[in-house]
Amino acid sequence: MIHQTFNFLVRIDTGEGGVLCEAAFAECAGLEMSAAPKTIREGGNNVGPVHLAGPVSYGTLALKRGMSERFDLWSWFDSVHRDGGRHRRADCQVEVRTPDGTGTAYTLKLVRCLPVKLKAPDLHAKDGGLAIEELEIAYEGLRLIPPAGGESGG
Repeated sequence: MIHQTFNFLVRIDTGEGGVLCEAAFAECAGLEMSAAPKTIREGGNNVGPVHLAGPVSYGTLALKRGMSERFDLWSWFDSVHRDGGRHRRADCQVEVRTPDGTGTAYTLKLVRCLPVKLKAPDLHAKDGGLAIEELEIAYEGLRLIPPAGGESGG
């Protein structure tokens, strides 16, 4: 089954007394991981190089949503970058819903998240468009969690 990408929920939890943010976002991009292979040449092996698994690197999660009356993302960013909380991290889950919206198709879990960019909406008096805020999050791990009874992706 091919999953649709427009029905998802983002949950950010700092582990300090509840969920920091649980909201639907208009966009969620940057869910990726890659591994650069380490290439070595073995003595006496003239056929070709040997590739070993190298370190894994992760993308930067970019979230966009309409500006609301809640300032939870702003508070999180401030608490990490202004209040001496540089070691404060959160876990984030992106729950992709089934097409009918009644269940979870799969969940992507991001660990040790750090807010690295927060952008206020552009303000145009004559435009009349929606005010969109953007948050970018660096993360140290990414895992796919299938629905109960599903096969694990890693």
